[in-house]
Amino acid sequence: MNRRFHWFLATAAIGLGLRAADRPNIIVILSDDIGYSDLGCFGGEIATPHLDALAAGGVRFTQFYNTARCCPTRASLLTGLYPHQAGVGYMTDRAPYSATAMINEWYAGDLRLDTVTMAEVLRGGGYATYAVGKWHVTKDIEENASRHNWPLQRGFDRFYGILPGASNFFQPPALQRDNARIKYDADPEYPVKDFYLTDAFSDHAVKYVTTHAQAQRGRPFFLYLAYTAAHWPMHARPADIAKYRGKYDGGYTPVRQARFARMKQLGLVDPGWQLSPQWGDWEKVERKDWEARCMEVYAAMIDNMDQGIGRLVAALRSTGQLENTLILYLQDNGACAEPYGRNPGGGKAKGKGKGPLPMPGPSESNVGYGEGWANVSNTPFRLYKHWVHEGGISTPLIAYWPRGIKAESRGAGGQGRLVHEPSHLIDIMATCVDVGGAPYPAEREGRKVQPMEGRSLKPWFSNPAPSVSPRVIFWEHEGNRALRQGDWKLVSKGPDGPWELYDIPRDRTEQKDLAAAQPARVRDMVTAWDQWARRTHAVPWPWKPAYSGPGAAKPTELRD
Repeated sequence: MNRRFHWFLATAAIGLGLRAADRPNIIVILSDDIGYSDLGCFGGEIATPHLDALAAGGVRFTQFYNTARCCPTRASLLTGLYPHQAGVGYMTDRAPYSATAMINEWYAGDLRLDTVTMAEVLRGGGYATYAVGKWHVTKDIEENASRHNWPLQRGFDRFYGILPGASNFFQPPALQRDNARIKYDADPEYPVKDFYLTDAFSDHAVKYVTTHAQAQRGRPFFLYLAYTAAHWPMHARPADIAKYRGKYDGGYTPVRQARFARMKQLGLVDPGWQLSPQWGDWEKVERKDWEARCMEVYAAMIDNMDQGIGRLVAALRSTGQLENTLILYLQDNGACAEPYGRNPGGGKAKGKGKGPLPMPGPSESNVGYGEGWANVSNTPFRLYKHWVHEGGISTPLIAYWPRGIKAESRGAGGQGRLVHEPSHLIDIMATCVDVGGAPYPAEREGRKVQPMEGRSLKPWFSNPAPSVSPRVIFWEHEGNRALRQGDWKLVSKGPDGPWELYDIPRDRTEQKDLAAAQPARVRDMVTAWDQWARRTHAVPWPWKPAYSGPGAAKPTELRD
């Protein structure tokens, strides 16, 4: 954005009668590949006391949705659009589906220039803007190439993190500060000997908000903190792993059942829902110690992230910024069942002709935690990351804002109030525009900007929540399709899969398909999905040859 445009937006914000001191700081925390039930405040046994405290002091949205995958979620979150509209209908890479590059501009894997990011909007309204963590909405281009979609070129004042979608946690190969590539072990601004990526992200978030309080007191800030935890590879500090040693030795089933019981107690699931089918037989796992260690490391990764969030909250409190800071926490997709680095044989944990795999945790290990544990993480839902059944798209959303969410709106019993209104990533932009008093622009660098799709969540920060008409929310990823219309959800697994119909309040675990019993409803909903897909450029799909399944995985590697 040019200076004249900055001046115009800042002036417009003043015209709305919003003083800088009245507008909240905004922090959006996005974690990676974490399941619906992993956090303590959503039923899990993993220690997340700091996120639990935010939930207890705020509200939890129980029916908040992402887009089922890393890049599309980030594109949708940052722009307030459906991912295809933002130019990331698939991923930032084009290869897995075809030897022929994608031919559809809405699947280009790069943020479109007729979009604006939350940072661009908020900075135009007078906010300082900081980004930390995983970017993953553009090509990981070399320094001498165009940087048009790097963080600093899309509205952020400072950036520390990685451009691609995954990294070694102890020895990241492609770390970046602002527009410069840096080496993790030769960074004069962060000279730590015991490097760990999650800690580095947390430390930089603390640094940015602390420095902001010292140098720009009175000016609100926006911080986008996008952790890579708990995306594979499973890397964690030994001290964090030690907290969970032996905790998962009993296998998948007891952990899953305990979570389901706890979720019922917390009011997160209806007692009448059935638990979705168990995946995997613990008795057939050959190396139980190795398989249990996968979950120990995964839990340690989330634990470490929560510790960092605790340090961030403490920094906000010590600098007097916490009272008027809106913190939103959410996850980019459901749990990840990808067989990354694992033998597809179902937990045998053997390398391809190289003997047993090393124990997960240290830098030299390179595996995901597998479908059995992903099934646990997504308790009580079906399927995972990639798919748009509830296990792929459901995320906790925690909203914490002491000044904006009054004590009487936080619920009784010290647990925080539950909000059951179906909501989506597209609503985060609208919420930021609403609470930040930053007008959404009509143009960006001479291009007409696509209007945002969502609605503000701010009304649901109050109790009682508003009464609104049922809305329709849509999904498409890799040909997996869905729409949520009030209580009803229509969903299909793959572009050629049959449509399934579920009554979500009675059956959110998607166990009883009602499509055959309600053909008229299915027809109407299919028509609505088709109209949306054409309007937002989800179709026609650019796959050549035809879609044949998620990524490069074989059908037997990823299954229901």
